[in-house]
Amino acid sequence: MATEMLQRGVKLADIGQVLRHRDLATTALYAKVDLATLRTIALPWPGDDQ
Repeated sequence: MATEMLQRGVKLADIGQVLRHRDLATTALYAKVDLATLRTIALPWPGDDQ
């Protein structure tokens, strides 16, 4: 469910509320499965010229 919510653009904090997580770090574990979205929002690594 969390993966589908991420794919639909739901914010991580909102997903955490739905899943009743006490800590956003717990919810952040679900973001690891959504690599495509993470690639679109990730900042370039310092010193990386790509």
